[in-house]
Amino acid sequence: MTQISVPTNVPVQAEAAEPAEVAEPIGATEPGVAVEVVHAVEAPRPGYLDGFSDAWRAVLNQPIGLRAELDRMRATAPFYDATVNEIAGRRVRIRDHWLTDFASCNYLGLDLDREVIAAVGPYLDRWGTHPSWSRMIASPEPYADIEMTLAALLGTQDALLLPTITHIQLSVLPALVARGSLFVEVHAHQTAHDGAVMTAARGGTVARFREDRLDRLERRLRRAPFPRLICVDGIHSMTGNAPPLADLIALAGRHDALVYIDDAHGFGVVGERAANETSPYGSRGNGIVRHLGQAYDNVILVGGFSKAYSSLLAFVACPTPVKDYLKSAAGSYIFSGPSPVASLATGLVGLQINERRGDELRARLYTLTRRLLDGIHGLGLATLNTSGFPIIEIPLRDPDHAAELGDFLYARGVLAGVVPFPIVPREKVGMRVQVTAANTEAEIDDLLAVLADAHARYPLALADTEAAAGDGAARNVGAVQNVGAVQNVGAEGA
Repeated sequence: MTQISVPTNVPVQAEAAEPAEVAEPIGATEPGVAVEVVHAVEAPRPGYLDGFSDAWRAVLNQPIGLRAELDRMRATAPFYDATVNEIAGRRVRIRDHWLTDFASCNYLGLDLDREVIAAVGPYLDRWGTHPSWSRMIASPEPYADIEMTLAALLGTQDALLLPTITHIQLSVLPALVARGSLFVEVHAHQTAHDGAVMTAARGGTVARFREDRLDRLERRLRRAPFPRLICVDGIHSMTGNAPPLADLIALAGRHDALVYIDDAHGFGVVGERAANETSPYGSRGNGIVRHLGQAYDNVILVGGFSKAYSSLLAFVACPTPVKDYLKSAAGSYIFSGPSPVASLATGLVGLQINERRGDELRARLYTLTRRLLDGIHGLGLATLNTSGFPIIEIPLRDPDHAAELGDFLYARGVLAGVVPFPIVPREKVGMRVQVTAANTEAEIDDLLAVLADAHARYPLALADTEAAAGDGAARNVGAVQNVGAVQNVGAEGA
């Protein structure tokens, strides 16, 4: 039986093992999963609202609900909501405490690259700090340069830049679907589910599916209104694994649907396979579609520069007519402010570095990740990562030890994501580690020593239980999530 935690005013639904062929409502549980409801009751903090008006109390007295444990950890744990006072490579100082950073998503280490840093000044001299126009009004020339370079790298007809993937999920998804049908994979990033809520509010039909049960998705597609769009993560933000993309694209082709892929963690890390590739991550870092040998027919690729390229930019890769449509249909292009000039500079220079030495950086990233994975396996521990990509989740045997594990890691100088229930199902509660090319072999070895000591105090899942996590194609399948609340989201945002 799987537990889900809900606020006391929200109903919970559990479907039969074989669901009717209708759209699942937002907030429904997974088909065929027994559910035990654990109500999240939050005690008020004494004196917390002293002096506040009734207007503010009406806001602050609202229950956090599914995020209650996350809120508790945020308020009390040193490894959440921290102010970093200094960095030195992948070492960070929080007050007087130095830690090694394994929470960074700067996979290629370009945030610390001197060539990237030196390039920012000339762009600021030419363009100022911030263009301030919405993109509908005007855009500095670097936008067009990046979009053209990006389309050539990905092998797509065109690309459209917006500040973040969150902007894209909340505006592009509803614009593409309109009053058609949106199918969101249950373990997609929280921002995709937020976009689904927005889509439903605008009249679209929204349903969830599991990528290990595409037969159910196919039945729903047959009767779904057009346009039809299937939304899935590329490299998953918790497990580090890839989706069954070939099956999804083939299924979409049979039913005149589009496949929308959020490749936030894959772009810049994985790319097309080649005989002379420097690592199993492939070449050029041009994303999960090229890495898995698929074409862009009826595919929309969404990605961000905020991970591998260490820059505040995101993109939609699509045909030019779709780009033109989104310029008028997606509110974030019309009404949102643009990325700062420094981000345009680091994005464009990062793409140039990628062409010259990106594969060298990816080879180092692979070597460090493989060193860590081999060490984890050597300790007999389980990880949900079956891909070898640089996101590694290690579950606890007892999910109630999440806060204690985080405190121990922090005390031992490790900054890593500790993910509590119900952000992930209880059987997946544990820690998430990200490796970057700026980490060192010594830092990896130190982390393994800390993991061994942590396991002795707060036992981590053993490798012989890893089979329950799937075969590497299905990611965390079978877990109950709640679309309207917290949906398997990484702590870094999108």
